[in-house]
Amino acid sequence: MHRLILSCLLAMLATLLPGAQATPTGAIQLAQECPAGFELVAGKCRLQTPYRQYGSLQNQGVGGLKTGLPALRDGFTPREIDLGRYLFFDPLLSRDGSVSCAHCHQPDKGFSDGLARSKGIGGQEIDRNAPTLWNVALLQRFFWDGRAHSLEEQMQGPLYSAKEMGNTRENLLAALNGSKVYRELFGQTFADAKPGIQADHVYRALAAFESSLISLTSRYDLYAFGVHEALNAREVAGLNVFRSFVARCAECHTPPTFTNQQIAVLGTPSPKGHAFDAGAEAITHEPSQRGGFKVPTLRNIALTGPYEHSGVFSNLRDAVEFYNLGRGHAVPKGEKLVLHWHIWEPKLRPQEIDDLVAFLQTLTDESLKPKAPGAVPSGLPPGL
Repeated sequence: MHRLILSCLLAMLATLLPGAQATPTGAIQLAQECPAGFELVAGKCRLQTPYRQYGSLQNQGVGGLKTGLPALRDGFTPREIDLGRYLFFDPLLSRDGSVSCAHCHQPDKGFSDGLARSKGIGGQEIDRNAPTLWNVALLQRFFWDGRAHSLEEQMQGPLYSAKEMGNTRENLLAALNGSKVYRELFGQTFADAKPGIQADHVYRALAAFESSLISLTSRYDLYAFGVHEALNAREVAGLNVFRSFVARCAECHTPPTFTNQQIAVLGTPSPKGHAFDAGAEAITHEPSQRGGFKVPTLRNIALTGPYEHSGVFSNLRDAVEFYNLGRGHAVPKGEKLVLHWHIWEPKLRPQEIDDLVAFLQTLTDESLKPKAPGAVPSGLPPGL
């Protein structure tokens, strides 16, 4: 009984959040077609890409231009994807209606936020940089320390973090169930949601939308598909550096995802005034992973600075230069780290570094960027 009363009170509170206005029933219609880049097959959206014609990494070797995709998460319905889009931009998902998922993952900033370290509810600074959401459908581990193994597991971190969206599961469900529009939309999307919206429905819808954020049609991809004029001579030179056994970039940032999803200890410097971040060691309690972080994708890297888990490098050239300055040169005093064996001293010339940066900029592709909704079911201003 007490739990029922609390849920009712929280639902009433959700309707009184600052700036909230009623959204007319029926004003929001969920999509019946798949997003661009996906084909509707037996009621589910399936990604269409030439990469699905290629063989696996094991058959093609590290850095191969015609390497196939790893396991891909798709097969959501159009309604699941579109409902997730509305949830993604709706500040109702935060404790006080001030922060949406899009607050830290802005479409126009490569689904990052342009900050060294993100800011959550109440302007609180978060400990790490917001990673891009492009191509998360191709990942098997999430967060910089790799602690989550599904999108559904990952999203509960920011939703319920006191520093990020500050919510609780109970309050989130009360707020959504307190919205007539959301009850109707979830009822249209999930057959078992008509008695009430459940947490698993929320997580699945958000995972469906995030899995639709695919970026595989950059100028690099055109080159890989055989359109060799897609890259100029300087960019091809940078690609050759990237794939070389001197720079060895492709061994960790393996095409076509441009990540091997492994944890690597790099020895990047800590930002001034910030304590050393133990990274994966705090999760695994394995001393060899102290200072270890997941290798990030390089897709849309030109849009997602500042760089590294702490945002310590403000521009792409400085980030590349770090790997050229010698093994362990930036390890904080007093730290003894087991650095990844690929971190050495390639001694690239300035021109080679510039060429490499030029190549990385060819990985930009926003052709399937979704449209932010002009209004969200809660009636709050859509979050960015």
